[in-house]
Amino acid sequence: MSPNRTSSTRARAARPSTGGDRPPSGGRRLTVIAVVLAVVAVFAAIVVALVSNGRELGEPAGGGPVELSHVHGLGVDPGDGEVYAGTHYGLIRVPAEGEPTLVGDTVQDFMGFTVVGPGHYLASGHPGEGQDAPGNLGLIESTDGGQTWQSLSLAGEADFHALRARHGQVYGYHGGTLMVSDDKKTWQTGAQLPLADFAVSATDPDVILATTEQGLARSTDGGTTFDVTPGAPLLQLVSWPDGELVVGVAPDGTVHVSEDGGASWTERGSVGEQPQALVADGDDIYVALDGALLASNDGGTTFKARYDGR
Repeated sequence: MSPNRTSSTRARAARPSTGGDRPPSGGRRLTVIAVVLAVVAVFAAIVVALVSNGRELGEPAGGGPVELSHVHGLGVDPGDGEVYAGTHYGLIRVPAEGEPTLVGDTVQDFMGFTVVGPGHYLASGHPGEGQDAPGNLGLIESTDGGQTWQSLSLAGEADFHALRARHGQVYGYHGGTLMVSDDKKTWQTGAQLPLADFAVSATDPDVILATTEQGLARSTDGGTTFDVTPGAPLLQLVSWPDGELVVGVAPDGTVHVSEDGGASWTERGSVGEQPQALVADGDDIYVALDGALLASNDGGTTFKARYDGR
C-alpha cells in the first residue's frame, strides 16, 4: 500500500383567598398578564437550552426515546452486552429489554461505527445541527461509551461509510477506497472498488471480505487487491465474528453462513426484507431493518424482534 496524506486534528395561577374583598378588575388583568409572561419566559428558556445543545425542538435528548432508523453500523459492547447502532440521528443503545435511547447529547450522523472494546468506539460521518465541526468528521473516537467524542484524523477529509477495528489496526472505506491505519492517524490506501460492506478475518489481518455487485470479493494482501469468490452468494452485508465463522445477509434478507472463512456457504433463515446493518457475535446475530432490530441466537436460523417501532 502507498501512504496517503494524513490530517490530524484536535466535537391556573393560585386563586385569591375568599376571606377578603374581591380585587378590582384591573388587578385581575395584571395577575393574568403576569402568569402569561411567566409561561412564555419558561418556554423561551427551554428553547434556548435545546438550541445551545445543538438540538432542535422535538429532537431527542440524551437517554430519551428515539426512533431506530437509517442505521449505518451495529456493534455489541462486550462491557454491557448491549447493541449499539450508529444512525443518521445519533448513536442509539438498543437494550435487550425496554426502548432504544440516545447515547449522549450529540445528534450527529454516524455513517461508520464500530466497537473496539468495552465503552470504546470508533466512528465517522457528519456533524449535527449546531455542532462546530467540519462537514466530514474523519475518524472520531469515544472511550466513555459514546458520551463524548474526540477527533483523531482526517477531519474535513474523510467520511468513512464502514469501519472495522481488528489486529491493532483500523480499516475504513471512504470514497470508493479501502484504507488502513495502525495508529489511527496515518493511513495507507488500498484497492479502489465499489463495495457495500466488508469484514476482516478474525485470525489474519491480511484477509478481508467485501460485498460487491459482482459478488463476494476476497483480499489476501490487506486490501491491496480483491478477487471475486466463485460460487459465493450475492451478499449486501457481512460480519466475521470469530475463527472461520462468517455471516452474510443478501439484499432480500436471506441469511447465509460460512464456517470456512467464506470459501463455502450455507443458507439459514431470513429477516424478510432488505437489511440496513449487521453484526454477529458468535451465534448471536443482529440485523437492523428500517425501524426495527432483529436478533437470532441460533446462528441465523430464526429471528425475533429485539425492538420493533414500526
